[in-house]
Formats: sequence, C-alpha cells, structure tokens
Amino acid sequence: MEITREKVLIALGNVIEPDLNKDIISQNLVEKLDIDGEKIILTVNVVNPALHARRKMQQIINFTLKKAFHANIEIDLTVKGLSEAAKKAKRKVLPEVKNIIAIASGKGGVGKSTVTANLAGGLAKAGYSVGIVDADIYGPSMPTMFDLVGERPGSINMDGVTKMTPVLSYGIPIMSIGFFTNQDDAVIWRGPMASKALTQMFTETHWGELDYLLVDLPPGTGDIHLSLVQSVPLDGAIIVSTPQEVALADARRGVNMFLMDGIKVPIIGLIENMAWFTPEELPDHKYYIFGRDGVKNLADGMEQRFLGQVPLVQSIRESGDIGRPAIMQQNTIVSNAFDEIVKKLINITK
Repeated sequence: MEITREKVLIALGNVIEPDLNKDIISQNLVEKLDIDGEKIILTVNVVNPALHARRKMQQIINFTLKKAFHANIEIDLTVKGLSEAAKKAKRKVLPEVKNIIAIASGKGGVGKSTVTANLAGGLAKAGYSVGIVDADIYGPSMPTMFDLVGERPGSINMDGVTKMTPVLSYGIPIMSIGFFTNQDDAVIWRGPMASKALTQMFTETHWGELDYLLVDLPPGTGDIHLSLVQSVPLDGAIIVSTPQEVALADARRGVNMFLMDGIKVPIIGLIENMAWFTPEELPDHKYYIFGRDGVKNLADGMEQRFLGQVPLVQSIRESGDIGRPAIMQQNTIVSNAFDEIVKKLINITK
C-alpha cells in the first residue's frame, strides 16, 4: 500500500491520548509529519510527560502504523510532553502550576505525609518552587511537620476577589485543614463537607507560579480521592507503602484506583517506606522488620516505576516532630535516600 499523508492521518485518528480520552488528530497533537518513501517521520505530543507515558504512546503509534501499512515500514517517531503553554491552555484549574502530584497510600500509618514533606523539602532544596496541599482532612500532619501549629492563612485581593494565601515554611507555601481547626479537635465531617473544604484549598487559594504542587491525600480510596480527580487535573500520583503484605494489598488497590476508567491519573512511581531498620550505633546494619523489597516487587509485578526505598531510622521521627524535614539534614542515610528519589521525580516530570 502506498504511504500518503492522508492515509497516515487516517490511521493516527485511531490513536487515543489517554489523558484527554480523544484521538491525537482531533486534538492537534501531531506536531510534525513527513513521508520519505517507505519512511514515516513524525513528532507527537502527549499531555503526560512521564517517560512511561511517552513509551506507551510510542508503542501504540508504531503498532497502529505497521498494521495500517506493513510491518517493514521505517518509523522515525519522537514523542514528547506538551509545552508548558499548551498544558496551561488545557488546564483551567491552577494554570500557573506546572505539575500537580498526589501522594497517596492505600493504608494509614505507612509514612505518606512524611514522604510528602520530604519530597517538598527536596524539591525546594534543588531550586524548584513547590507547594503542599494537606488534603488529609481527618489527620492533617503538615502543621506539625513544618512547625506551623497555630498558624493561620492570610488573605489577598486578586482582581476584586479575596483569596487565601498559604502559610510559608522553608520557602514552601502550605495549605492544610489543620490551619482552620484546633490541634486537639476531632474533624467530624461527612463526605460532601470534606470534599468542599478540599476544593476550596485549591480554588480559593492564591498559589502563584509553582513548579510542583504536592497533594497529601488521606489513606484509602474514598470520597476525597474521587472529588480531587474530578475537580483538580492531576499530572500524576505517587503511591507510598511499607513492604509487608497487609500494606501491599492496599497499595495495589491504590494503584488500581488511579488507573480506573474515568480517573486515569498516571502513576509516577511507588516508594517503599520503612524498608529496613538501621540503628544509629550500627549504620551499616539493616534489619528488614516489615519484609524485604515488597514494594519493589509490587511495582515490578504491576509494571510500574519504583522510585526508591527509605529506611526506618530515629532521625526521621525526630525531624517530623520538630518541624524540619529530614531531607534538610546533611549527608545522612535518610537525606541521601530522599535526595535520590527527588532526582528521579525531577527527571520523570521535567
């Protein structure tokens, strides 16, 4: 079959961009298309810039074109993430934020909030502008982890509209339901009330321009998660778990929730927290209290990216209690572990 531009475009009309759920032709995502005999040269944009998303699109396009013509055609394909201007045009909520990333866990108590605080601290340390939404409505931790207990958001007038301003710590703007309640009070809200409060922290807060906005979700797969994906265009999710089987089962459900039809939030990767215990007096010893490589094996089995392991050491707890994330320490086991994870996150999302 003769390869023509029209026939190539017809074939590519069957390729769906997963984040938009529409074909790449109608969405003008084919940036370049040239034909040289039996060779097709094209550049295609995708909404999600993560490496796994670009590779998947590359596989789909190669398969589609070879099926439409023949298996021996040569395809010179470049898949890249949309430009920031294009991403902003597609995002109505928080268009000045480049990456909105949810940090989630299927089970409580696995250190999700600790990971969120340290990822934010690491991104800030690397020179990126980063904010945090503490969306864990029933157990907000960020005021404690950033030494902000008792603080309250400010306000600013933007074009005649009054908006809240986040509370700053280490240069990181933070919004938390903990700023609106007393530390010892139980937050007893039904689903719609909690969802409304969460939405307000996004839409009624002046965040300004950010490279990253990290969202610390409550554990599980409930109303808060569904409300978030319906109201805020997430660029990806990170799943945190400890390596024991009871936590891995919930982590698996967390991954599957984000991949469900109607949600389809890309999984950036999985992080194994409390991977091993290292006593301060024996820094070279590792005790695998909760099992070994459980999250790593889960990521491999689900064909998801593994971002790294964080050990269980006393300084993590101490840092969280005094309001200074452990990643801000110098050349420790913990700071080095988080630094490596942050480097991977930057490379995936840049």
